[in-house]
Amino acid sequence: MSVHLDEKVAPIYQEVLARNPGETEFHQAVREVLESLGPVLSKYPEFRDSKVIERICEPERQIIFRVPWLDDQNRIQVNRAFRVEFSSVLGPYKGGMRFHPSVYLGIIKFLGFEQIFKNSLTGLPIGGGKGGSDFDPKGKSDAEVMRFCQSFMTELYRHLGEHTDVPAGDIGVGARELGYMFGQYKRITNRYESGVLTGKGLNWGGSLVRKEATGYGATFFAQEMLKARGDSLEGKTCVVSGSGNVAIYTIEKVHQFGGKVVACSDSNGVIFHEKGIDLDLLKQLKEVERRRVKDYASYHKDAIFTENGNIWEIPCQVAFPSATQNEVNGKDAAKLVKNGCIAVSEGANMPTTPEGVEIFLEAKIAYGPAKAANAGGVATSALEMQQNASRDSWDFEYTEKRLQDIMMKIHRSAAETAEEFGTPGNLVNGANIAGFIRVAKAMLAMGVI
Repeated sequence: MSVHLDEKVAPIYQEVLARNPGETEFHQAVREVLESLGPVLSKYPEFRDSKVIERICEPERQIIFRVPWLDDQNRIQVNRAFRVEFSSVLGPYKGGMRFHPSVYLGIIKFLGFEQIFKNSLTGLPIGGGKGGSDFDPKGKSDAEVMRFCQSFMTELYRHLGEHTDVPAGDIGVGARELGYMFGQYKRITNRYESGVLTGKGLNWGGSLVRKEATGYGATFFAQEMLKARGDSLEGKTCVVSGSGNVAIYTIEKVHQFGGKVVACSDSNGVIFHEKGIDLDLLKQLKEVERRRVKDYASYHKDAIFTENGNIWEIPCQVAFPSATQNEVNGKDAAKLVKNGCIAVSEGANMPTTPEGVEIFLEAKIAYGPAKAANAGGVATSALEMQQNASRDSWDFEYTEKRLQDIMMKIHRSAAETAEEFGTPGNLVNGANIAGFIRVAKAMLAMGVI
């Protein structure tokens, strides 16, 4: 059962549904923010009078295009691609690219909408956008991925620029894909514009800590939530869904904080290792050999792989949903709470359904919503942009400290805002409201845009 919408925002939500039919993830993301905004419109009636919410819910620009490319058998393939440039009132559009068969306009719009508030929370000068394609890089050769990326960038390049729109990676888009895209951008424009993409390779404009940033950030956020309750990750049993960059570097930072991650997963199933996940082995399997997590069990005979297993059935004290949207439903959330989970920090984008969020909030566990908890990736992308603009390169320790400071400030802002608007401890409300107010005030300052 979802939260009742305030009468001041309910008509806006109905308009969003009518204008964007069939885009269920986008509807979910919009509703989740609107549920927090009734008290804001009461305090700031000028936001309502100036139709700030209506303007934020409509992207500034939506780009849809085809991507034709040749496979290794010299056959023509055609994919569909998107870039939704949602809001630039705080800075150039900033947000990742996702290559996955599930991608359609509604997914990109949900991600872009979330990105507006996530980027606002960082306090850095970056707007919100998102992009991607229904292209699946799995099972493709490097040459096929290169040809797709070059065709993709041949259309998209005209919409990008370090002062306009700065994409990064996301699911299916790592250093390989970004390298091919940057190479094509440079080739077409005849400009070495490092700041046009983030997540680049370290020897051609990338930033240290960028690969680790989302996972580290979600862990820093979890540590801050627990610290606010007089606790810490030290000695805690944790589970982390997924086994990509976000999951791997969440596991790494949890172990550094003295916690123990006992399970991770991929689309085929779940690996459970009661002694604690062997991080070096996981990195070897996933980052070097591009293998599946089921292969982990052949190296550790005491580890158990469950095909199509549900990681949220494994008892833990801290959970890090770090795979994809809506992976934790109401039943999963209830199971986590029943099994003694005291904190959830979201590394993926909107990984918990509305029913699950309601259960976490009612149980009063420490719950860090994605737009706050997983902001570390885009925050470090903004730090990469700073380094590119100044032709500089920062060391790992300095960059990590900057990231940690940003995540601490995001937690403090969300906590203080939740308190100010009468819902102490509710970081969902705190993050939504804090992110929204900064964007809304900028919109008012710039007039009707």
